[in-house]
Formats: sequence, structure tokens, C-alpha cells
Amino acid sequence: MIQWSIEAAIESGCFDQVLVSTDDSEIAEISKLSGAVVPFIRPSEYSDDYTTTSAVMRHALESLASQGIEIKLACCVYATAPFVTPNDISAGLEKFESGDYEYVVSVTSFEFPIQRACRITSGGQLEMFHPQNYLVRSQDLEEAYHDAGQFYWGIPSAWLEEKPVFGAKTAPLIIPRHRVQDIDTKEDWLRAEMMFEVMKHL
Repeated sequence: MIQWSIEAAIESGCFDQVLVSTDDSEIAEISKLSGAVVPFIRPSEYSDDYTTTSAVMRHALESLASQGIEIKLACCVYATAPFVTPNDISAGLEKFESGDYEYVVSVTSFEFPIQRACRITSGGQLEMFHPQNYLVRSQDLEEAYHDAGQFYWGIPSAWLEEKPVFGAKTAPLIIPRHRVQDIDTKEDWLRAEMMFEVMKHL
């Protein structure tokens, strides 16, 4: 899966260098074979389940700076983004260069209005988060978006300061829902496999 992200980054033509940050020797080797460089092994304090993307990016940029490498713009491409494409990455760069932004983030729309979302209570009942929207037509509710989990363009200072990715100086690059599937669970993986099979025939 990481090979897909590396190849998409390389084929986009946007980068002087595609780098992989990892604490795993097998992933490091696969990354090198796929055309990426692995100039350091990520320390354990940046490799647990609670480490943020911003912290990993900050560590990567600081490590490169300590080697005398100057970075003008950095893009984090997730290894768990099986449908990221070279065109989307390059479109993200074009979007970044079109305005005064700190970040450009890949996003996609929710397939159902979040204003009609429900919760299951501790007693097992169903209740709406916003009951006032019960009779509002879906098409009359504002469309909402979420992080597509594919890539994030950002200026080094924003990454180094670990500024929130969703802020006033962040621009969205909208990815169609049918090309978005993050991989966190076995169900995500199964869905991605089915999507991949379908997309091969489009």
C-alpha cells in the first residue's frame, strides 16, 4: 500500500525528493525499493498511536534541517491512502500556489447531511444530535466536508509550529467520494479492495 502512495508522489512531478518517515525496517526497505529515500529512522516517541501528523512532519523537517537541507514547501502523503493520484497531488500544489495559504488539504463531502446525524444513548435509544433538523429536507441542508486522509501541502513554518491544519489560511482540494477510503480497520481494508476492483473497470 505504501508503494502506491510513493509512486503517486513521484509521478506527480511535484517533488525534488520523496521521503518516508518510519520506525520500521521492513517499511523502510520497501520504501527504498519503491523509489523513496529514508534518511532517518523515526524515533519511538513519534511512532505510537497517539502521535500527530504535525509532530511527525515537524520531526522530519527538523531532521532534514540538521543535515543542512532547506525545505521550501512540504507535502505529507499518507501511506494509508490507496486511491491518492498524481493528478490530485499536483492539483493540490496548484491550489496552494494560487493564494496566500499555509496548508492545502484534501477533503471530500459527507454522503449524508451531518445535521441529520443520530446517536445511540446509554439506554439504547436513538436520538438526533440536532432534532430541529428532523423535518428539514436533506437538499436544503448545508453540505459538509471531512478530511480525505490523502495529503496535506504545507509551508515549513506551519509544520514546525504544529499549527492546526484546519484554519483560516487552509484551502481545500475536493476529492470525489468514490476515490476516498482511509485505512484504519479491517472493514476499511475490505471496502478499499472492493472499490479498487470496481475502479479497475471504469
